[in-house]
Amino acid sequence: MPAKVGAVKVNTIDNSSIFNIGDVYSMCPESTAKTYAGGGSFNTGDRTRIRLGQSMTYVSDKDKFDQTIT
Repeated sequence: MPAKVGAVKVNTIDNSSIFNIGDVYSMCPESTAKTYAGGGSFNTGDRTRIRLGQSMTYVSDKDKFDQTIT
């Protein structure tokens, strides 16, 4: 359904953002990220205990590109 739109002010748009004014059928933002973390890095909760002796994260990525967006 068409609509009249008044003044629009856009301060910033991030790399993986979508900005749309008007009718749209489908919008699909895409982004990729690669995260390296050692053991126990993403644990959350109350009274969480993590006992790791020595934690190391070894990363070997020869191709440099895992998910390319075209």
